[in-house]
Amino acid sequence: MTGARLSLVAVLVPDYAAGLAFYVGSLGFRLVDDIDQGRKRWVVVEPPGGGCRLLLARAEGAAQEAAQGNQTGGRVGFFLQTDDFGRDHAAMLAAGVTFEEPPRHEPYGRVAVWRDPFGNRWDLIGP
Repeated sequence: MTGARLSLVAVLVPDYAAGLAFYVGSLGFRLVDDIDQGRKRWVVVEPPGGGCRLLLARAEGAAQEAAQGNQTGGRVGFFLQTDDFGRDHAAMLAAGVTFEEPPRHEPYGRVAVWRDPFGNRWDLIGP
């Protein structure tokens, strides 16, 4: 698979407005695409530093609605890497992000687990 790369990861959200309000409004992600496709939209956001993008997928039906926040079976499934942990941790706290723990040091860097408003567990990781 020469030249292949991971470009998008889908995150279930209850609706597009809520997803955009959090990822773009609260976290400062950049809106890359918002394409109306009739009954759904192609909504892509990107972290300020680039990297893998998120496809905000509106949950449709009981199974998808039940999977919101549990797409990875309760494990941390998303990892937001920063070049300045203290700066971004403080900004996220100020934006109302819920951290499950205080920052800790691991061999791979400083880390703290947080949840988005939809229940998805994330790691904030920095040097």
